[in-house]
Amino acid sequence: MGKRGGKRNGRGRGGGGGGPRPRQDNRTNKEEISRYNDKFEEYYNQLGIIPDAEKSQFWEAMRRDLPNSFRFTGSRAHALAVQQRLRDYYIPEITGITYEGQYVEAPRPVEWYPDQLAWYMTTPKNVIRRFKPFANFQKFLVAETEVGNITRQEVVSMIPPLLMDLKPGMTVLDLCAAPGSKSAQLIEMIHSGEEDRCRQVASNIANGLDRPEGEDFEDDGRATGLLVANDVDYRRAHMLVHQMKRLSSPNIIVTNHDATVFPSIKVSSPPTAQGKPVQNRYLKFDRILADVPCSGDGTVRKNMEIWKKWSPSNGLGLHATQVRILIRALQMLKVGGRVVYSTCSMNPVEDEAVLAEAINRCGGPDLVRLLETKNYLPGLKRCPGLKEWTVMDKAGRIWKDYDSVLKQKESAGEEGLGRLSESMFPPKNDLPLDRAMRVYPHQQDTGAFFIAILEKQSEIRAKPEEKPAVMSQTTKVLAADSNGLKVELETAPDGVVEKVNGSTAADSETPFKRKRSVDEEEVAPVKRVKSEDHLAPEADTGSEQIPTTNDSAAEPLTTAPSNAQPPPPKKKNRDQPFEEAFKYLSPSIPELAQIKEFYNLSPRFPSDRYMVRNAQGTATKNIYYTNALAKEILQENEGKGLKFVHAGVKMYVKQDAPAPDVCPWRIQTDGLRLLEAWVGPERIVKLHKKETLRKLLIEMFPKFHGEEYKNLGEVGEQILPLEMGCCVLIVDPSEAEDGLSERMVFPLWKSVQSLNLMLPKEERRAMLLRLFNDDTPLVNPSKGWIAAGKKGDAAAAKEKDAQKPGESDAMDVDATSVQETPREPAIPVRNSSSPEPVADDTVNDEGEDATAVPETGISEDEEDGGVQIS
Repeated sequence: MGKRGGKRNGRGRGGGGGGPRPRQDNRTNKEEISRYNDKFEEYYNQLGIIPDAEKSQFWEAMRRDLPNSFRFTGSRAHALAVQQRLRDYYIPEITGITYEGQYVEAPRPVEWYPDQLAWYMTTPKNVIRRFKPFANFQKFLVAETEVGNITRQEVVSMIPPLLMDLKPGMTVLDLCAAPGSKSAQLIEMIHSGEEDRCRQVASNIANGLDRPEGEDFEDDGRATGLLVANDVDYRRAHMLVHQMKRLSSPNIIVTNHDATVFPSIKVSSPPTAQGKPVQNRYLKFDRILADVPCSGDGTVRKNMEIWKKWSPSNGLGLHATQVRILIRALQMLKVGGRVVYSTCSMNPVEDEAVLAEAINRCGGPDLVRLLETKNYLPGLKRCPGLKEWTVMDKAGRIWKDYDSVLKQKESAGEEGLGRLSESMFPPKNDLPLDRAMRVYPHQQDTGAFFIAILEKQSEIRAKPEEKPAVMSQTTKVLAADSNGLKVELETAPDGVVEKVNGSTAADSETPFKRKRSVDEEEVAPVKRVKSEDHLAPEADTGSEQIPTTNDSAAEPLTTAPSNAQPPPPKKKNRDQPFEEAFKYLSPSIPELAQIKEFYNLSPRFPSDRYMVRNAQGTATKNIYYTNALAKEILQENEGKGLKFVHAGVKMYVKQDAPAPDVCPWRIQTDGLRLLEAWVGPERIVKLHKKETLRKLLIEMFPKFHGEEYKNLGEVGEQILPLEMGCCVLIVDPSEAEDGLSERMVFPLWKSVQSLNLMLPKEERRAMLLRLFNDDTPLVNPSKGWIAAGKKGDAAAAKEKDAQKPGESDAMDVDATSVQETPREPAIPVRNSSSPEPVADDTVNDEGEDATAVPETGISEDEEDGGVQIS
């Protein structure tokens, strides 16, 4: 994850005012690590996963460094526009370069990825530094990564979301989501086509036509789906928040729970025919991604330490946890929905064995069906899942079946066999495990990955897991996610996650003990009484419905006793995440009425989904927006033990206005794409020409006083009659020679005598480079400085010195006014030389540092597995 930080309001993140503390780098130089491990190689050679003819290619690929890879992100239209710039300008420059007598391979698209929006490159760093075309390409990557148009992600980790068959209106759960690269793919799918649909509806309404028909237009074209992105570790959960905020989506909720016992999410209950509401209805998901923690041996090409640390104990210790995560996912799934299960491990104990055990414990293949994967992603080379395999114990002995293990226990004792269980071996019933997918490094120069699709055919009742007869103490297991990010799990013999990175799972989940809800009991380590067989199925609500009962032996139906009082809050410390309130605003409050009048918002835009994040529920600084389902979930589960870390996209920010009649609420860039179709024409400014946009990007606060408005091209005349305050600048695409090909929308602030395009400097520089191949320094006449292209230059230092104490890049002062006029907060930067990432909303409405990310000791290449751009 990129690192960002420094000071806010003169305070360092540690509270001491001294800025971020330097972190000791304890990583081993990868060149010093031997890429050989006899036990590792023995296990996979004898396992037979690779044909003999391919073994040498397989191990050669495993010992090579992993190519850098990246993905174009955001809406499809914008991602294609950024990609086209790469194709049209940078690739031709690079193609044909020779180094030491050989052609240097240019970056290439991943052929099987939709629209070729994923790319990879094998260019060595010394070549990038030696040749100017590669240096220019490097600058392009840095700029677009800083503003979120490119994300670094390992190629094979992009596969699982593409197998989910996700539609925009679906409810989706990413159970083990951090650091968030797959969640980003999922939310892009949820928002697919949204902007075009909203503009189509707005156009129809403006012309007196009906709204288009179809499920996608039910909420006037807005995406109705929802992604719940979860991670057990609060540090990683906040890294996830950082990634999610870059996506500017109102359709995301981030939670912090143990995936093996992920809590049921309560939703509202419609009244019955008798007019009484049904009690305790819980959300069921259309799609669930279970990209579980694993031993990570498929990531050795980027995580070299696995070569020396690999042990069969890692896979054996994680097996039970992985089974429990998958079963919990199947419980929370709708009938007809699908779970995609994936790992970055090649070990069948973590892959096929987990599938077999989960399916058998959930009622067998008649209730949970494995779907075929071979027809997905044409062009992707893969192998089928295994139906036969062996298991290596802690001592390195290899076992073909569990009966042999039992005989060994009887004759020689438990030594080295305590972790082995029958569920780790091939199942005795014939399951179509070959429908799963295995991707190996030598097939297309990637990491290794395992992916399977499971479809729920009927409600299930999971059988309790069989616990080992011995071993009462917990065991530490080094796990990794699919990006190779290391997590130390402390697991009990039954697979329950006791601790994560030194914190108990309960601490990560909730600050006080919470009674398990009914459908959690199936996988609870103690009670397994209730099951989904007892739940009333629903035809079309998509949520679980639990009927009332007079059976005195039945479990309580509420998630917590109604008279239960949580203990007084503990003193806040760095190791306990800050819990923010999520309070929805009444549509009738004066602030929302003022906003609606000033921007002449259409009544078609919902006014009941605005939210603030302070306990008082007052609109003091920031106003957020969520979709309807997120609102329902946040309100129904308030105070019930669910740990919500993040929700909502910032829509409006309150600004010091120069006069009482000026609306102080400006539109934040994050929420603009949702709002722009519904803003009245009085606050719209149109731009058609390249040069006009270029001038607004380079010059901050250009003047329009007197005849100066003519210097602003077609924007100047439109600005003059507008009231002061925020307006919406729309770049209309044009085929004219001086036109722009991509539609773009920006917030624009009109002050007394000047304008301000409210974009952070990083965004301005990236756009200048992409649209105009221009790295002209930015100019701020009101301060008399020229912004350097990179921080650290003398000009940048001069710029910083010019700022007032405590003033950040989020604000600049118009020289013609004593009041401050706004600039957008700088979005998180992702270069490895800057400090730890902090989410945009680091100061909540009460002025408290809410979401500072703790030190993690994780480097970019460890976490994202993509382009090393620093």
